[in-house]
Amino acid sequence: MGPPRIALRGVCQARPCRNSSVTIADVYSRMSTLSLRSERSIHTSPISCAPTTVKEKTTNAKSAAPTKTPEALTPEQRLQLAKERAAQKRAQEKIDQERNFRYGALAPTSLFGRDLVEKDKTAVEDNPFVDRNPENMAMALDPRPTARSRWQRRMVIRDVRRRGRPNKEMRIARSERNHLSRSYFFKTSMKKLAPLARQIAGKPIDEAILQMRFSKKKVAKEVHEHLLQARNEAIVMKGMGLGSVNASDEATIGQDPSETRALPNQTPSKTLRKGHAPAETDIYVAEAWTNKGPYGQEPEFRARGRVNMLRPPNTGISVLLKEEKTRSRQQAEKEAKALRKRMGKNMWVHLPDRKVTAQRQHLLW
Repeated sequence: MGPPRIALRGVCQARPCRNSSVTIADVYSRMSTLSLRSERSIHTSPISCAPTTVKEKTTNAKSAAPTKTPEALTPEQRLQLAKERAAQKRAQEKIDQERNFRYGALAPTSLFGRDLVEKDKTAVEDNPFVDRNPENMAMALDPRPTARSRWQRRMVIRDVRRRGRPNKEMRIARSERNHLSRSYFFKTSMKKLAPLARQIAGKPIDEAILQMRFSKKKVAKEVHEHLLQARNEAIVMKGMGLGSVNASDEATIGQDPSETRALPNQTPSKTLRKGHAPAETDIYVAEAWTNKGPYGQEPEFRARGRVNMLRPPNTGISVLLKEEKTRSRQQAEKEAKALRKRMGKNMWVHLPDRKVTAQRQHLLW
């Protein structure tokens, strides 16, 4: 290796050159002959180096697409363009509003607004259940086919023996409605919630809601909200309480009865009058009970760095709503049973007709 190369190597490694016979001109002449690569082989930076050859410059010039300079708009043109966009947006909002009035009450900016668009009825809809294999779902849908077939056979035999006549339970289930609603767990104890459950049990639903609205108990507010939800579910899902609704009363459906004027058949004072017969479709709370939930954990910080872990209870309430038709039937059955009991063998009379047990030839006195 000659002295110029040694000097060039020292310059590249930032070391001083100790050979005094090598001049700067020799080093520059050596540096001009170096060939550097046009791109990096180790780093992955998106920045590329500038083209070093004439061929690369020509290729980049051909691949570059001609760019058009944007034309400047006058203030009048910008204003006209903004007006057109605003008109298009108002027209689209009007279309969305009409569609929502027809299919629902969602806002035009709602995420689920497009789900209510009417589909083409003439188009053939794809059935997602066509490609399903029933044999693969048999383990979940029919895990015990033999037991199922035996149960079906017993049901058919029972129906044939009865000649299609329903029993008492079937007649009640077909003619009377009921709705069971279970609430979420309140942050209270069963000792505090049970008196409220006993208070609303047996009362009409509107009177129970009224009692919970003006109750001083803390959990009464949550029970009030649950009664409103249970009543609305019974009306919508089971069709309860709709027999006495007229065209003029449709505006009161779904409202809080404790905040609106009571109807003649919903006045709480009338339920206490003797001889008052409520409508058959009026809803009342047949049963109300509490449900014990899981215990929580809350720290109680004491003196000297001590911490006690409290276990606050959680309790829910369940209400069974029925119509007055059920209560009328139960009252009639109760009176009939009492009448049969009075007229039967246990009825007390002054001189009962009983058999002579000790007959004698002569008188006993």
